[in-house]
Amino acid sequence: MSCAPVDGAAEVCANCGKESSDAVKLKNCNACFLVKYCGVDCQKIHRKQHKKACKKRAAELRDEKLYSQGHERPESDFCPICLLAIPFRMSKHSEFRACCMKTVCNGCNLAALKGGLGDSCPFCRATCPQNNDESLDMIMKRVAARDPEALCHLGCLRINGARGLEKDESRAFELWSEAAELGSTEALAKIGGAYYSGDYGVAQDKAKGIHYWELAAMRGCGDCRHFLGLAELEKRNPLRAVRHFLISAKMGNKESLDIIKEMFSHGDASKLQYAVALKGYQDAVEGMKSPERDEAANIGRR
Repeated sequence: MSCAPVDGAAEVCANCGKESSDAVKLKNCNACFLVKYCGVDCQKIHRKQHKKACKKRAAELRDEKLYSQGHERPESDFCPICLLAIPFRMSKHSEFRACCMKTVCNGCNLAALKGGLGDSCPFCRATCPQNNDESLDMIMKRVAARDPEALCHLGCLRINGARGLEKDESRAFELWSEAAELGSTEALAKIGGAYYSGDYGVAQDKAKGIHYWELAAMRGCGDCRHFLGLAELEKRNPLRAVRHFLISAKMGNKESLDIIKEMFSHGDASKLQYAVALKGYQDAVEGMKSPERDEAANIGRR
């Protein structure tokens, strides 16, 4: 039987040709959805004939999902006060607050300081920790509540042996895994990086690293989208790479824009792709500006 999509008006088993009826319930091939089968036996018999078309269509469906999802940055990339996306690299343009597990942009931090909040968190108004013990106590309370961002952050502290904690890479990886299961996009990114590079006591597995980066990218992680582009360049797949870089450039990632520019100069990206990336990047940057952030940046440059 053919591996062409089954005609909905005359559904038949791709192997034996048996038509769908009250007595015969056909089920899709869950990998490609091109054909249907009346049972497992027919699917196994037809596997050799169907394998090539199945793998091709399954890859197409996977790419449709990979490149169509994650064009908007996740909620954690936005300042909870001004509600604007925080520029890349976020650690340079914001401050993580242990009291509420929120990342507040430099503009809102400065505005709070000028407004007289002093040692209070600009978001939750809790008194800011004065030492490592107080900070760690706040984090552990959120960890006890199974806050995914707290678990991920504790993992990062364990990796570096920060805040007075003993350095423990295996425990850090466990914390990231738990955080990822609970929905932390950053944890997926950390796990992906560990596998791809073979860091933190994890055996190198680039395929597994890419898998986790893809999961994070489809949730809007601009850094992981950029890493996927780099991975495709490493595999000499410029057409796939530029698609990733376009998405992250339009989020405001200048590193992705710069690579598209370089690819254009070498003939690996079109003039239109570079123009689209540049316009998207400029729009994203403009959307992240505020007077408070400009003032904070000027102070930082002094």
